[in-house]
Amino acid sequence: MEKKLIAIVPAAGIGARAQAAGSDARPPLPKQYRPLKGEPMLRWAVKALLRDPRIHQVRVAVAPQDTWAEAALSGLPRTVWRACGGPSRADTVRAAIEDAGLRPDDWVLVHDAARPGLPAGALARLLDHCLALDAGGLLALPVADTVKRAADVANLPAATDGDALTVVPHAEATVPRDGLWLAQTPQMFPAGLLLAALRQAAVDSAEITDEASALERLGYQPCLVPGSARNFKVTWPEDFDLMEKWLPDSPISASTGPE
Repeated sequence: MEKKLIAIVPAAGIGARAQAAGSDARPPLPKQYRPLKGEPMLRWAVKALLRDPRIHQVRVAVAPQDTWAEAALSGLPRTVWRACGGPSRADTVRAAIEDAGLRPDDWVLVHDAARPGLPAGALARLLDHCLALDAGGLLALPVADTVKRAADVANLPAATDGDALTVVPHAEATVPRDGLWLAQTPQMFPAGLLLAALRQAAVDSAEITDEASALERLGYQPCLVPGSARNFKVTWPEDFDLMEKWLPDSPISASTGPE
């Protein structure tokens, strides 16, 4: 039986860092539903995955109280949304895999809702590489900038900024960037392996920042597949304007995909 290739988009958070300063929206619109060129960011991210016909289905995991997903994803082929989101990314991904009822050797791709600029070529590279080697991996970029480690803020003096006291970070050391990569998504692993790693991390109360980190805890070494600068994560308020410059003027079309 052919292995399925299922994409999971965890979209249960609100993206607090992306909220504009002074925003008085109550409750705030989660950043994955903020519009980019007329469409919710989440819809752009899902359609980027749907462009590769090898992906059987995209499953979007949202919070139980979510009221935006149905409208944001309306009309997209091979796409379902499930209200199985948890308090953390790892909880949401784990619940989404369990909800999908996959075989252990089916493939799971986890992609950030806040990476709507995923190019088709980068996605194809990841699929081609992982399928050819039968090994899990992730999109990533080598670190190009000089990396600084900040000193402990507890030992730094506070400066006056208007009526508030703020601490300006100081550089303590330069970190060698040889061998350092910036992780992106999608991250692609066999469903059984990823689920076991996420379950073990939950038992250990380990902090999991991405799917690869859960596998690394078990001694697994995911492949690093070259990603794209266009695939950056929308994190801060100014990132929305930058992403709009990268996105096409006409919304991308999804492939019909497998029957």
